[in-house]
Amino acid sequence: MKYRKFSKFDDKISTLGFGCMRLPILDNDEGKIDEQTATKMLRYAIDNGLNYVDTAYPYHLGNSEYFVGRALKDGYREKVYLATKNPVWLVNTFEDFEKYLDEQLKKLDTDYIDMYLLHSLDKNRWKNVYKLNGLKFLDNAKKTGKIRYAGFSFHDDFKTFKSIIDSYNWDFCQIQFNYLDTHYQAGLAGLKYAHQKGLAVIVMEPLRGGKLVNKLPQEALDILNALDPSKTPAYWALRWVWNHPEVTTVLSGMSNMEQVIDNIKSAEDSGPKSLSEKELEIINKVKNIYNNKSKINCTGCNYCVPCKNNIAIPSVFSIYNEGYIYDNIEEAKKRYQSLITDNVDPSRCEECGDCEKECPQHLPIISLLKMVRKELELSH
Repeated sequence: MKYRKFSKFDDKISTLGFGCMRLPILDNDEGKIDEQTATKMLRYAIDNGLNYVDTAYPYHLGNSEYFVGRALKDGYREKVYLATKNPVWLVNTFEDFEKYLDEQLKKLDTDYIDMYLLHSLDKNRWKNVYKLNGLKFLDNAKKTGKIRYAGFSFHDDFKTFKSIIDSYNWDFCQIQFNYLDTHYQAGLAGLKYAHQKGLAVIVMEPLRGGKLVNKLPQEALDILNALDPSKTPAYWALRWVWNHPEVTTVLSGMSNMEQVIDNIKSAEDSGPKSLSEKELEIINKVKNIYNNKSKINCTGCNYCVPCKNNIAIPSVFSIYNEGYIYDNIEEAKKRYQSLITDNVDPSRCEECGDCEKECPQHLPIISLLKMVRKELELSH
């Protein structure tokens, strides 16, 4: 495992971090983590040098923090830097910040949290955090020893990102960054700006929610295989992120042991500016192919669900995108029909807008559901 310095601090962080949002589950239930398998995965990663573990209050319907607390027993807590996030959308008073922090300390069964983030900041959430003295809360939490480092995760435009960065003496930030999202949200400009200001930068969604692994068009896969058939698409996507010297660590939401092993191998081969011109050119070609075929910028993060009308929003968008990515709209129509059969299709949408409020990508979900329905529904 390779390590990078945590910005201005002496801490050395593994270049691969374990994101606990896409753990293996049982009975297709997001709230029911397969703890036996997930614990083996997490401890295997730690035994092989990974030392950054990331979770959050809402992951796996609130059960991820409980799992992480249990999985880090038997001496594993002392081997890692533990990160979790304050659910700022639930905060209505200054006291609420600490209420949720204390709850998280209990769920994680720990006396302190190494890296504590204000979760998923955008313009509106930032305004509320600032108004309720959330920055004072972070100062207090550091003084009392409940947290060591203060940061935030982010989903909005670069202008908002820069404003947040300039408003406080942050230790680190967490942004979405991959070879498709160089000019999306904080993007490459945000990465460089945060690094310039002395922050450690944690990268999330390096594989675009798995889209850069199992949802690539065949011609993109052919190009990568021609480069090196022994390397997976995940390998190249992660290597691309690690190629940037401003990145501190890359979070991967791993769902099985094979992914853990492959990602550790990728981390071992990584390094700042370690990709050749040829490799960078190939990845850029893959990016162009994907962008030309994919229609909806959904990462499958599941923040939009559960929908009160049980619409399977990420599945709807996945089926639609794959129909275009693989040039098989007829197959997409068949798969869409199964959503209708299961009563989880877009025809149930009441346009309440709850999903759009939760979407980190700020997608116009209501209008997109209408578009998908128009194109894929056999009779409308």
